[in-house]
Amino acid sequence: MRDPRLKQFAKNLVRYSIDLQPGENVLIEMIGLRDQELTKCLIEEVYAAGGNPFLEFRNPEVTRSLMLGGTEALYAQMAELELARMKKMHAYLAVRSGDNITETSDVPDEKMRLYTKIFQRPVTDQRVNHTKWCIMRYPNASMAQLANTSTEAFENFYFQVCNLDYSKMSSAMDALVERMLRTDQVRLVAPGTNLTFSIKDIPAIKCAGKNNIPDGEVFTAPVKDSVNGVISYNTPTIYNGTGFENIVLRFENGKIVEATGSDTRKLNDILDTDDGARYIGEFAIGVNPYIQKPMKDILFDEKIDGSIHFTPGNAYEDADNGNRSSVHWDMVLIQRPEYGGGEIYFDGELIRKDGRFVVPDLEKLNPENLK
Repeated sequence: MRDPRLKQFAKNLVRYSIDLQPGENVLIEMIGLRDQELTKCLIEEVYAAGGNPFLEFRNPEVTRSLMLGGTEALYAQMAELELARMKKMHAYLAVRSGDNITETSDVPDEKMRLYTKIFQRPVTDQRVNHTKWCIMRYPNASMAQLANTSTEAFENFYFQVCNLDYSKMSSAMDALVERMLRTDQVRLVAPGTNLTFSIKDIPAIKCAGKNNIPDGEVFTAPVKDSVNGVISYNTPTIYNGTGFENIVLRFENGKIVEATGSDTRKLNDILDTDDGARYIGEFAIGVNPYIQKPMKDILFDEKIDGSIHFTPGNAYEDADNGNRSSVHWDMVLIQRPEYGGGEIYFDGELIRKDGRFVVPDLEKLNPENLK
């Protein structure tokens, strides 16, 4: 008998997240999954909505082998084929799992850059900008271990956070979107952090279960050359299979001029991938009430209650500051008291302190009002 939580999850994804309409094509990409019950539920729900499911299975261990021997010519042909398929899709669902989040950590940097730039980035740009899409993780023992919980406890947490009322969250986000749209100067303050930048005339986008599950952020982008100061991230981050901690970035006129962390050499190698990797492509405020601590998975960590993320690399076209890069690296700073606290100011007005919104129109985004 199917787990009713899976059936509800599939229904939320198809009917709410991508809002699939009769006759629409959806690519369902299952990455690293062993149990295919969710796959079956998704296909059944797509058919029930009158849509056409297209299915792709990928395995991280196999992808690693491909990366180790791949060439620019091969990736260009792969991108051409993948782009042709993606252009026929109206929607995209990706469920990502796997036993080892660091599976690609020993792929040489130049091989990783080639795969990302020639194959992955063009396909991702088409998917992000021209389909209705939603990406999610799927619970397993590896994720539970990273979160320092039992497998059963993590699975219960997963369905709690993924099946919350995202329509309620969406309504609560409207006031924050309105404030961001009329804001020029932003200031972030936290231990080791004093950063200023402008978001003037850049769109603000609410994320409430449409593109990521779990979800819970409102994002924009800084004016490209406006960022000055320093930010000290207090959340571990994994990029292309390599873990980093204690990253500190210093900015002058938008550019990262100094970067240190637990692996300073590799950090700077990534930031030197292309010119855009040393500029910021996204600024976002996280509000998911059920995500309270880092778990080394960015789909969860960037939504942490009381957090922000400030992202070196590519900007999204719907909140565009013109920055282009094959890198998009969401780095997270939590500002709740147990992580050192912090403040967010919009045009000199304090709007969030120690992770809690302190102005009346935004108080409905505090965790007790979103559960």
